[in-house]
Amino acid sequence: MRQLSAVRQRSEDYERASLSSWATLALDTKGRERAEDPDPLRTAFQQDRDRILRCDAFGRLADKTQTFLPAGGGRPASRDRVRLTHALEVAQVGRTIARALRLNEDLVEAIALGHDLGHTPFAGAGEEALSVFTDEPFRHHEQSVRVVEVLERSGAGLNLTWEVREGILHHPWIMPPPSTPEGQAVRVANRITTATSDLADALAWGIVAHGDVPAAVLAVLGQRQGEWIAALVADVVTTSLDAPEVAFSPRVEATHTALREFLAERVHARPAARERGDRAIHVLRSLVVHALETPQALPAPARPDDPPVVRVLDEVAGMTDGRALEEFSRLFVPPSSPTG
Repeated sequence: MRQLSAVRQRSEDYERASLSSWATLALDTKGRERAEDPDPLRTAFQQDRDRILRCDAFGRLADKTQTFLPAGGGRPASRDRVRLTHALEVAQVGRTIARALRLNEDLVEAIALGHDLGHTPFAGAGEEALSVFTDEPFRHHEQSVRVVEVLERSGAGLNLTWEVREGILHHPWIMPPPSTPEGQAVRVANRITTATSDLADALAWGIVAHGDVPAAVLAVLGQRQGEWIAALVADVVTTSLDAPEVAFSPRVEATHTALREFLAERVHARPAARERGDRAIHVLRSLVVHALETPQALPAPARPDDPPVVRVLDEVAGMTDGRALEEFSRLFVPPSSPTG
């Protein structure tokens, strides 16, 4: 065991010798909620990454839609981007930024892979659906933290380090920036991946034409998706070299904002997208109401003091798109009549 622990110590020594002075070292973690002996081979952030990869919620991301983009050109719904591919894309972009800035890639990867673990089925419509049952809007980043702290491992949680949990909580733009540069790198990578993927998919679906994209956006980012990502990443790296914060330059920040506004107006606010989202909202709210009206079927609480509505929202938010549709069909769709 002593020989194996030397492997982890070499990794920790390599971090201290090679990473930027702004980077977060695994040896300097603020720790876990429950103390553990160090792993003999892996640093604390490497452990966190592996725990997230193996947890139940991560596997379910393969059947959770990332963004609803109803077809204008007839591409099949099976081509919808899912949360799992999105998480992998964010991790890849985040690690590219981290390596260029000499930040801790293991911490970036752990945050990126875990940032959407609490997301509902059916993209953003799921958050809207569940928000009517809560005093405050249902937010996937808060649910992601609940997943890793409470819901996984039958209520024990994954016992992740503070830095990973804080990065997950603060990854959306509505939150204050993460305190670590690695969390900030994931936050920027998420913005890069979401905007460029939505635009690429909207073009492929025929929802918008290339000529519809604001010329000022293409002038800065280029003509193709690979160019868009490369331009955004290069700007982040150039702006953030030898700096304590990871961010876009003001010029590219304004370009990214213009792109998001274009997507919001021309893609996400389309009547067809709203109609599809309304159907998803109906499915999820029906499942929640039915569960609350049949307390004998409520799932076991993750914590003894969880009220029924929290138990139900944990259950429904954790469903995949497919399971939600199956449950809705089982509960509310009459079986077909036999034909003679």
